[in-house]
Amino acid sequence: MRITFLGTGTSCGVPVIGCQCDVCTSGDAKDQRLRCSILVETDDTRILVDCGPDFRQQILRQPFRRIDGILVTHSHYDHVGGMDDIRPYCQFGEINVYADHEACRGMLQMLPYCFAKNRYPGVPAIGLHEIKAGTPMTIGDIDILPVRVMHGQLPILGYRFGRFAYVTDMKTIDDNQAELLVGVEVLVVNALRFDKPHHAHQLVDDAVAFARRLGARRTLITHVCHDIGLHDDANRRMPNDVELAYDGQQLFI
Repeated sequence: MRITFLGTGTSCGVPVIGCQCDVCTSGDAKDQRLRCSILVETDDTRILVDCGPDFRQQILRQPFRRIDGILVTHSHYDHVGGMDDIRPYCQFGEINVYADHEACRGMLQMLPYCFAKNRYPGVPAIGLHEIKAGTPMTIGDIDILPVRVMHGQLPILGYRFGRFAYVTDMKTIDDNQAELLVGVEVLVVNALRFDKPHHAHQLVDDAVAFARRLGARRTLITHVCHDIGLHDDANRRMPNDVELAYDGQQLFI
């Protein structure tokens, strides 16, 4: 299974518009972060996790082949704002999108023209499917376990793919849901920055503690903002088994 990081930034992306800090003006490609998303692929199956407003730019860098499913973590704009741009992939057939009840409701409000009884010609052909945390599912040859995490007061979904798990926008997690992630070997998890607490997002120390709780062998930090600092400097502050993910990075699980 191959994991490709399409984006590793927060809702504003990095660089932040109008910011002149060292990170936002850095010439290092690893300091330039599009909105959060990954591709999970085997030879036969291709799954997109989240489809944010940078999707078009992100997917142009990838081979053009069928997308077998889109897993949505939640319906905030930075995670679903690019859904209209899946239109070219509808030539392969309807695109199945999977989300919890709250996210399904959000997308119906955000993209009503995609679900109208009489659809305008050319709109994306989306099959919207409601899923629940703790209920396993399979797309192609990839087994998936949705897990509920809390984004502040909002329940959202993370996803486990066997030995690999992807969790973003988490602030807390209930014990019974954390149990579903115990034993993952490779964990991708969000951390906004090193300090200055946020009401809905973890900091790096929170993410490291979470990884230790699960027993992950390798942890990659995503959904970071420019406050994290320069990529190389931030990495030097991480434990040996924890690192910042970067756009374009690939993992083979």
